Amino acid sequence: MANNSILFMFLFLSFCTCHGAELELLLSFKSTVNDPYNFLSNWDSSVTFCKWNGISCQNSTHVNAIELSAKNISGKISSSIFHLPHVESINLSSNQLSGEIPSDIFSSSNSLRFLNLSNNNFTGPVPIGSLSRLEILDLSNNMLSGKIPEEIGSFSGLKVLDLGGNVLVGQIPLSISNITSLQIFTLASNQLIGSIPREIGQLRNLKWIYLGYNNLSGEIPKEVGDLTSLNHLDLVYNNLTGQIPPSFGNLSNLRYLFLYQNKLTGSIPKSILGLKSLVSFDLSDNYLSGEIPEEVIQLQNLEILHLFSNNFTGKIPSSLASMPKLQVLQLWSNQFSGEIPSNLGKQNNLTVIDLSTNFLTGKIPETLCDSGSLFKLILFSNSLEGKIPNSLSTCKSLRRVRLQNNRLSGELSSEFTRLPLVYFLDISGNDLSGRIGEQKWEMTSLQMLNLAGNNFSGKLPDSFGSDQLENLDLSENRFSGTIPRSFGRLSELMQLKISRNKLFGDIPDELSSCKKLVSLDLSNNQLSGHIPASLSEMPVLGQLDLSENQLSGKIPQTLGRVASLVQVNISHNHFHGSLPSTGAFLAINATAVAGNDLCGGDSTSGLPPCKGNKKNQTWWLVVACFLAVLIMLALAAFAITVIRGKKILELKRVENEDGIWEVQFFNSKVGKSLTIDEIISSTTEENLTSRGKKGVSSSYKVRSLANDMQFVVKKIIDVNTITTSSFWPDVSQFGKLIMHPNIVRLHGVCRSEKAAYLVYEYIEGKELSEVLRNLSWERRRKVAIGIAKALRFLHFHCSPSVVAGDVSPGKVIVDGKDEPHLRLSVPGLAYCTDSKSINSSAYVAPETKESKDITEKGDIYGFGLILIDLLTGKSPADADFGVHESIVEWARYCYSDCHLDTWVDPFIRGHVSSIQNEIVEIMNLALHCTAGDPTARPCASDVTKTLESCFRISSCVSGLKFSSPV
Repeated sequence: MANNSILFMFLFLSFCTCHGAELELLLSFKSTVNDPYNFLSNWDSSVTFCKWNGISCQNSTHVNAIELSAKNISGKISSSIFHLPHVESINLSSNQLSGEIPSDIFSSSNSLRFLNLSNNNFTGPVPIGSLSRLEILDLSNNMLSGKIPEEIGSFSGLKVLDLGGNVLVGQIPLSISNITSLQIFTLASNQLIGSIPREIGQLRNLKWIYLGYNNLSGEIPKEVGDLTSLNHLDLVYNNLTGQIPPSFGNLSNLRYLFLYQNKLTGSIPKSILGLKSLVSFDLSDNYLSGEIPEEVIQLQNLEILHLFSNNFTGKIPSSLASMPKLQVLQLWSNQFSGEIPSNLGKQNNLTVIDLSTNFLTGKIPETLCDSGSLFKLILFSNSLEGKIPNSLSTCKSLRRVRLQNNRLSGELSSEFTRLPLVYFLDISGNDLSGRIGEQKWEMTSLQMLNLAGNNFSGKLPDSFGSDQLENLDLSENRFSGTIPRSFGRLSELMQLKISRNKLFGDIPDELSSCKKLVSLDLSNNQLSGHIPASLSEMPVLGQLDLSENQLSGKIPQTLGRVASLVQVNISHNHFHGSLPSTGAFLAINATAVAGNDLCGGDSTSGLPPCKGNKKNQTWWLVVACFLAVLIMLALAAFAITVIRGKKILELKRVENEDGIWEVQFFNSKVGKSLTIDEIISSTTEENLTSRGKKGVSSSYKVRSLANDMQFVVKKIIDVNTITTSSFWPDVSQFGKLIMHPNIVRLHGVCRSEKAAYLVYEYIEGKELSEVLRNLSWERRRKVAIGIAKALRFLHFHCSPSVVAGDVSPGKVIVDGKDEPHLRLSVPGLAYCTDSKSINSSAYVAPETKESKDITEKGDIYGFGLILIDLLTGKSPADADFGVHESIVEWARYCYSDCHLDTWVDPFIRGHVSSIQNEIVEIMNLALHCTAGDPTARPCASDVTKTLESCFRISSCVSGLKFSSPV
């Protein structure tokens, strides 16, 4: 009995000792991290740790598992929790943990089987050690550097090894071949070099290999074909050369084969076409050649086939038409010839067909839309002929249709012009005909329509059934009749081109109602009458071509008054009189005004000077002044009121002990609230909020004594740094022009010979860069929409348009209602006071950094980066993105090849399941905004509409690779 008591006492003391040790190790871990959500609030010695948040115990005694993923925990971790003697699973993924991973974690515990530290900010090397029981090791999406240690091969029990998304260098260690139990092997998105080791063929249990987005070179080892359990093989974005090994034909379980963006040559081995389990097959962007064998019919489970951007020749195999699960077929940019398989689509489930830029002939098959799901049909730049199939006219699922630059003929059916979902239709450069103005157009989603270069005749349609039309090109046809006045109702129209037709009659006044119109080309017609004076008032019109018509009369003297109009061609008409003295006609080329009876302009116009012009101008000036006096006398009381209000806004000269100041306010209430003495006396150290770079400017928070209003005053200490003569007039225009709820207003300017002050609206809030990480998805939505609306206002509603220059989180203030307010630098100030301030920003477009020119497309690039920031929680200023040179390249990789959970900001990840389509659609938009080619970026208006559409409804998004240029 005594012995039993002693044994019981011994076990009890051992349990207490062990229990106390585990408690101390857990509390030690808690003390080293930051926990903003207080998830660890009940980690307290007063509560048994088996009941703590994130802790699971075995038999209610020992810690068995720690689950702390996505809790926004930050800080550096100690190795304490890795010393827990019985822990089998530790998951700290998707947090903000940083610093090096403790070097002894792989020698601290003999019980650990699952370790996930992915999606954090860990740096330093991959720890060295060995845990014989460890089965899953996930260190992906951190910033680990250095080489992969040879000791990795000692983890003999590993089933999953994921080191992707880091900055690892060197070669893949040969010791990997020792981990014979390995099933999932991921080293993607690092900076690895060298060849893929042949020894990889010894890992016979592998189901997943992902080595993409590195700098691997050499040939793909034939030994990969020995991995008969393989389900997923991804070697994309490397520098692999040579041919695809025929041994791949042994991979009978392979479902996904991705080899795109390499330098592979040769033909597709016939053995691969026997992989009956293949679902997705992508060999695009290589140097592959030869023909596609008819044996492709064996791939009966194939859903996606991408072979674009290679050198394939021969006919498109007819057997493709007998693959029942085929959804996406992209063969563009090859050298295929012959006809499109006649039954393509009949037995398929096609949603996307892109066969553009080949040498295809014959007719478009009637069966392409038999699935009823086809939404993208891209066949441009071939030699296709015949009519547009009747079956396409009833294909209600179509959204994007590009058939341009072929030899198509015949007329458009009445059903074709009623497709409800088509938003992009380009059938230009064909031989189509018919009187389309007599047909009913009900394409309610249409945004872009190009019918140019055909043989359409008769009158123009009064309507196309869409109020969303943005680009309309009807040029180079045989249209006759007048320009429909109903075109003035196309409120979203940005480009209208109806040149080279046989149109006659007047230019409708109603066209001036198209307030977003940027380009108007009516040239080479038989139009007559005068130029409507209302065209002078179109706020964003940039290009106007009225050449080669029968227009007459005088040119409106106000035409070109809007600064956006930079290109005008009125040649070969019957105009007479003088050229307007507006900006559009200054230094105009002689060819743009030739063939008329005009005078005036400078030497570049090639026109004679106008006679008696000065006398006439003086006479009309006297008449105008007399009429103005009569009007003022008739409305005396009203005029006095207006003058009193305006006096506050006029430029004034004020003298004080600091000298003579020129003062101008752009808001009468502010003008009544502040004096120059008040502004100067408030710019003290205690009111200082920030200093500009190089010490040439400072910002202060100022409160009016008159009504307690608050302002931000920016002091330019040395006005000699401003050398541009137009600077102050531009600032004045800027203050009068910029009035938008999502833009911080400039209220006033005060300047002397020694200093200058800019008075801004005060917004109670914080910079987006400070609060972004703590915003919910709903709040991030509001921020994105607000910034987009601000850019739309600047680019489309200001005349002249205004460029922000630096669209970044540091330039956005978010108020208490989550409304964003964009802070603008007044024109030229960023360069005058700090020539590097904009170009050093991580949010500036690449072309801006090179040319130093700020543009609207540069603003869109910065906004795209903000969208990526809102989605991922990562900014372009972060330290590194592994093998990717920039956050944009990293984002493209994530969008194309990673699961959503791996790149969405952990703070909003819990809501992803309900808004997944929305998230993907916004990332798609962000990638368009950050396109390398500025012309490929959308305009601010398009960006705003896309965002509003995404937030209004959950869009149907295809999970296809972000590759096609169409």
